[in-house]
Amino acid sequence: MSMSCDDAGTRPVQRLEIFTGAGRRRVWDDDVKAAIVAESYSGHETVCAVARRHGLSHSQLFTWRRQMREKSEAASRSVDQPMFVPAVIEPVASQVAAPAQRPRRRSRRSSRAAVELEIDGVTVKIAQGTDADTISAVIAALRATR
Repeated sequence: MSMSCDDAGTRPVQRLEIFTGAGRRRVWDDDVKAAIVAESYSGHETVCAVARRHGLSHSQLFTWRRQMREKSEAASRSVDQPMFVPAVIEPVASQVAAPAQRPRRRSRRSSRAAVELEIDGVTVKIAQGTDADTISAVIAALRATR
């Protein structure tokens, strides 16, 4: 099919646009991306309103949110990275005044625990001399219940 240019007339061209690239492609700094994503989670505005205000498409902002969520989940699942918990050293009972809480019951064994773990409100006392396999099994069971 061919088109005739006879109807174009004799007027000169007023405006000619030439697109030479992707147009709206921008490079965003990771800090700026993180700030925009955090703003979209604030709950004060819709995600689309935040995207419009920053000159983004809503789909781009949803993609950034998904990427950051996946990155965060991957970091929390990573077992290779060491995880630290704060160590609390309690003073010896003779130096402390009587506690306001009710005293804890001692187990039938009167041996004191060498290590005491508290995970999600569950306290595990590990006696001195406990083998590593038993300790690993208890910690794995606690992780599985979370």
